[in-house]
Amino acid sequence: MKLPSWATLVLFLIAVYLVSGVGGAFTASSVGTWYAGLAKPSWRPPNWLFGPVWTILYAMMAVSAWLVWRKAGFGAALLMFAVQLLINGIWSPVFFGAQSLGGGLVVIVALWFAIVGTIAMFWPVSTAAALLLVPYLAWVSFAVVLNAAIWRMNP
Repeated sequence: MKLPSWATLVLFLIAVYLVSGVGGAFTASSVGTWYAGLAKPSWRPPNWLFGPVWTILYAMMAVSAWLVWRKAGFGAALLMFAVQLLINGIWSPVFFGAQSLGGGLVVIVALWFAIVGTIAMFWPVSTAAALLLVPYLAWVSFAVVLNAAIWRMNP
């Protein structure tokens, strides 16, 4: 049975927000305690900003994957998307759950490369899908710098 296009979009949204929920559970348990006690750079955004930004980025990620699926079906490009989504889902348990600043930095750098790879693989299939991931790459680029700064400030 073939799913209607809108149903597949809903499945992509569910998958992406499930990853978000797992990360959110680890984040919520540490933000007010362990994370609050860390030295952080003065230029970091306020904690309340992360939720809305990620909510928008996750929606854009799901739409991006859906656009690729509509044009090419499930293939290497969506496998790369799944890889970056898995790495995305690992960061919060490592950074917040294991309270590993260095481990979080390794994971988020791997995520950055996986996003670049996903954009490169999406581009020939759907330019719009690739462009929808650019704000995600920009945010993760900032997050890499922030993670590195926090790691450096808390030896």
